[in-house]
Amino acid sequence: MRDNGGMTAPSTTQLQLTQMMGTQQTNLLGTVHGGNVMKFVDEAAGSTAARFSGGPAVTAAMDEMVFLAPVRVGDLLTVKAQVNWAGRTSVEVGVRVETTRWDELTAPVHVATAFLVMVAVDENGAPRTVPELVPETDEDRRRYRAAELRREHRLARRSAIQELGAGEASLERP
Repeated sequence: MRDNGGMTAPSTTQLQLTQMMGTQQTNLLGTVHGGNVMKFVDEAAGSTAARFSGGPAVTAAMDEMVFLAPVRVGDLLTVKAQVNWAGRTSVEVGVRVETTRWDELTAPVHVATAFLVMVAVDENGAPRTVPELVPETDEDRRRYRAAELRREHRLARRSAIQELGAGEASLERP
């Protein structure tokens, strides 16, 4: 997968997973629970980051996940993941989620998009360096720049929230 002395093109990081959605994955409305979709997205992002980095990678953040359409029982849920950006120890993985029916030849329906930040870790759980990602196409460069913008916004948001002292999830303060 790696060439040019450890540099990797985004196209070589692509991964696709497919799973049939069953009744055990539904919510009270009879559609697939969003948490099940998110878990599948996280698994694909983790696998993509691990393959790219040559070892384990853990989820640091899910910057954004937008649900566009429901997923139903009998849908084949397909996640397509790719490394969009790589830093020193972390990567952004973009994930596109689509469905098709298990029993019909239908065009895929785009149901969700997500961006996850994954950190490569060693056997002790400490961050480790990742290879360089080298965008080759205009689309690669667009994805890379968009990932940089999301990173800048994430860091600025985190800093602003910390300045307010409002980083806790709890409604009660000690």
